[in-house]
Amino acid sequence: MDNNQAALDTVFHALADPTRRAVIQRLGQGSATVSELAKPFDMALPSFMKHIGVLEASGLIGSRKTGRVRTCTLKKKRLAAAERWFEKQRALWASRYDNLDTLLESMTGDTDEN
Repeated sequence: MDNNQAALDTVFHALADPTRRAVIQRLGQGSATVSELAKPFDMALPSFMKHIGVLEASGLIGSRKTGRVRTCTLKKKRLAAAERWFEKQRALWASRYDNLDTLLESMTGDTDEN
């Protein structure tokens, strides 16, 4: 497995959880402290920190600690890699559907010129 595929696997694993997706969505608005990020969730801080750890390990977020405050930031480059993967898949399937449409039209004799 190449390195890009392994990195993409960790991104999709991180995005598989609704809590982590919500954190990514919130960080899309700008940096936030862990306390701010954890506030909407009904879970203990150590449990929430596991989610932060998964997101950091995937490369989707980064964090810096100043004193006792940890601030998280979205790393858009890693998110863009997942977006490119979806775009490639979308283009592949659009092409396949176009080919299927062409085949079905040739089999039925239908055209858009009617």
